[in-house]
Amino acid sequence: MTRTDVASKAPFTAALFLSPKGRIDRRPFVVGVVVLVAVLALFQWFAVGQWWHVPVGWVFYPAWVYAAVCVLAKRLHDRGRSGWWAAGVLIGFNFIWPYPDSLVGAAGLIVIIWAAVELGWMKGEEGANRHGPPLDA
Repeated sequence: MTRTDVASKAPFTAALFLSPKGRIDRRPFVVGVVVLVAVLALFQWFAVGQWWHVPVGWVFYPAWVYAAVCVLAKRLHDRGRSGWWAAGVLIGFNFIWPYPDSLVGAAGLIVIIWAAVELGWMKGEEGANRHGPPLDA
């Protein structure tokens, strides 16, 4: 078994947040999203208004976005979509975080509702797709 095979069989490892390749089921996706939102909320709760928010943010926010892209791309792959759809989900998330406060925020909320249904509720594609074999293979 190669290292990639091991990472795809154990979705709750660091590989969930560090690689956009492969597929994940709904459960690890939801766990990953909860972890990402909790980490973002905690960072902003502690950092906003502190002198170190901006310099640390230059490292934190790109790392957080990369981890979010990895989790989203894997779930999108399981649904048979390109990982590039993650960009639209993250833009929508940006418009509603910490709360939607404009018409653009309402549009972002629609995107997030679509993503919640598409990625959190619906099953992945049966059989192999261009992103790899099914999760039970």
